[in-house]
Amino acid sequence: MRPTLFSTGPQQSYELSLHRCADGGSLSSVKAPQVSGVKVQLETHALWQQFDQLGTEMIVTKAGRRMFPAFQVQISGMYPAAEYVLLMDFVPVDDKRYRYAFHSSSWLVAGRADVIAPSRMHFHPDSPACGAQWMKQTVSFDTLKLTNNLLDDNGHMILNSMHRYQPRFHVVYVDPSPDSQLNAHGNFCTFSFPETRFMAVTAYQNHRITQLKIASNPFAKGFRSTDPQDLRSEPDESPVSGSSSGTVTFSHIYQSYNYSVMKLD
Repeated sequence: MRPTLFSTGPQQSYELSLHRCADGGSLSSVKAPQVSGVKVQLETHALWQQFDQLGTEMIVTKAGRRMFPAFQVQISGMYPAAEYVLLMDFVPVDDKRYRYAFHSSSWLVAGRADVIAPSRMHFHPDSPACGAQWMKQTVSFDTLKLTNNLLDDNGHMILNSMHRYQPRFHVVYVDPSPDSQLNAHGNFCTFSFPETRFMAVTAYQNHRITQLKIASNPFAKGFRSTDPQDLRSEPDESPVSGSSSGTVTFSHIYQSYNYSVMKLD
């Protein structure tokens, strides 16, 4: 019998949702003081944990679909007057492709992963901004959209269906010094929350995920009288209109940071 990835039973609890910037300790990875003290707390942590215990699924479509729960964080420890860029990307959890076994309510390995989709980063549309602005309120990536269209030209995040992904959040200090590229690795920090991992799907596989999405998403209230067994997808999960215009390269300012972040494992 093929091994399962996870079942719909209880799983481990993630008690800590506050993450600090990690310093590698070597001369090549010492973090700048503008980022070394940064702390990031995942918002709606309890909701993310509920989904994680079931095995979170996120819909990907050709046109692009917003995430629910949306990725939202509270940030502290920034230099108030320093400028920062905030961005996200998604990396495969492993090199496998999965299928859902309905009789056992679990995910099974179906083979090797497909060719990795083109790597992209989603810049928060308010970037760059000073630390004081980022820290005064919740930072939300509610305009970010997921797609399975390899030819997407709307700037959405391209993912392979039936593959598992880990969202990553990056804080980049905008170093005004002329030789800032020499410390590119030291001017950013990366934060990953294990409870935000998810399976990319074109339709929900686990009916409990469908039920929880409908119950907890205020913009899906019209589906609460619908039998979840008959519902495999749901409308766009956010009231925010427009495309994910925050997915850009900013190559004229952040080229060295882009390279560093994309090469980070």
